[in-house]
Amino acid sequence: QVQVVESGGGLVQAGGRLRLSCTVSGLKFDDYAMGWFRQAPGKEREGVAAIDSDGSTSYADSVKGRFTISQDNAKNTLYMQMNSLKPEDTAMYYCAADRISWWLLPKYRYWGQGTQVTVSS
Repeated sequence: QVQVVESGGGLVQAGGRLRLSCTVSGLKFDDYAMGWFRQAPGKEREGVAAIDSDGSTSYADSVKGRFTISQDNAKNTLYMQMNSLKPEDTAMYYCAADRISWWLLPKYRYWGQGTQVTVSS
């Protein structure tokens, strides 16, 4: 059974930083593409960052230069370092996995329950 578990969210002031983690079990992690998504109240889920099984990455324009996606295959863990956070980054952040590289499209097969990020002004 595949499990996807996010952690690392919290409350931070504008300009601050957070690092999200996503631990995956039940699949061969380094064969999978991974993505980070977020959803604010009343808005659609949007792709934030993605990484392919070969290490290629993609970012939404709104986070380029501020967020960095990475992974540790030995720990079956995906990370996202978020710097220079803004109030508009406030959302529930989700981690997703699939053997297909969907990049920033929310079509991944496996999803976590999310971790809340709140940025105060």
